Amino acid sequence: MSAAPSEQPVPSSTAPGLRAGRAALAVGFVLQGTVFALLVTSIPEIQRRYGLSDGLLPAFLAAVPILAGAGSLASEQVVKRIGARAVLRVVQPGVCLSLAAAGLGDALWQLALALGAFGLLVGALDASMNMLGVGLQHRYGRSIMIGFHAAFSLGGILGAAIAGLGSHDDVGLPVLFGTAAAVVAPLAVLTGRYFAGPAELGDAVREAAEAAARSIPWRPLLPLCLAMAFAYIADASVSNYSVKYLTDGLGSRDDLAKLSYLGYMVAMLLGRALGDRAVQRFGAVPVVRAGAALAALGFALAAVAPAPWAGIAAFTVLGFGICAIIPQVFAAGGRLFPADSDAAVARLNLFNYVGFLVGSPLVGAVADASSYRWALLAPMLLVLAVLPLADRFAPAPATAALAEAG
Repeated sequence: MSAAPSEQPVPSSTAPGLRAGRAALAVGFVLQGTVFALLVTSIPEIQRRYGLSDGLLPAFLAAVPILAGAGSLASEQVVKRIGARAVLRVVQPGVCLSLAAAGLGDALWQLALALGAFGLLVGALDASMNMLGVGLQHRYGRSIMIGFHAAFSLGGILGAAIAGLGSHDDVGLPVLFGTAAAVVAPLAVLTGRYFAGPAELGDAVREAAEAAARSIPWRPLLPLCLAMAFAYIADASVSNYSVKYLTDGLGSRDDLAKLSYLGYMVAMLLGRALGDRAVQRFGAVPVVRAGAALAALGFALAAVAPAPWAGIAAFTVLGFGICAIIPQVFAAGGRLFPADSDAAVARLNLFNYVGFLVGSPLVGAVADASSYRWALLAPMLLVLAVLPLADRFAPAPATAALAEAG
């Protein structure tokens, strides 16, 4: 079988430019992870500043992924006209400004506008970053996307640590978010100068987009789509409610509560660094099963945690479990359709938004009706549903997938 376009080697004449573009994009992922972590770990402070009730909180949190989906779809059309690099150079500093705006207001309508802008811009940022990453991967001829997601995890660690220090020193949201934006936005502008463009990528982004547009059967991908959605429901639950659970449910101090998300992201980073070796040694199916079981155990431990430190440890365990599932979903989709792996990845990535859209309202609604302890059991049950889907992560020839689709 001839090699797919994404398997072509990197031409030596463009390799230095591609390496610089890859490093710049990795920095962009770090910056985005930092900004995102600053926002989600500051949810209790945002509630207090704006007088946002627990009943309204799920609606505000659900609006962000909805608008992110809209921003992602809109940016895809803009990228076709001016390129992913140009879009990314504009929207990444814009995300920083929307973060600053979220810390400056004092009325709910101001928070709604700030989070609305954040959602739209994050969606455009996510789409353009991943398009640029897929284009780079297309030129490299091997998987490099997991490294970008590891960079996002590193940014999440930095953001959670900064938020914890800010809370410990009681600097307030205007100073915390404003200072972060003042530092990150110029770094984003500087980094954007080195993003890969047409000179380095050639037709790689267009070829990847054409591959994504080709028709491939949905049926073989559906189990993987469900696994992706369940994993991101779990991830959204931690992102949006781990800090709030520690403050409201376990009586933690604000600065200590930030460590729940920090521990989760540290575990994600370490797990992604070691995950490929585990898959090579044990196989994808056992790794995914162990990850799902470990994630469910993390939720259970968090639900029965007697004190804040126990909750932090539980969310750290949860991170080690989730980190094994998401990259393997993408890898399994690529194995199903080796000639159209970009198309498979694009379809699977849609369920990232599905998971975030379901996760926040689900946990918020259950918590509002009972308590956060009971609310954590909902994503626990969904992540356990990955166990019977684990067999679909086994390596299989594309012909078998196509036969099943028929």
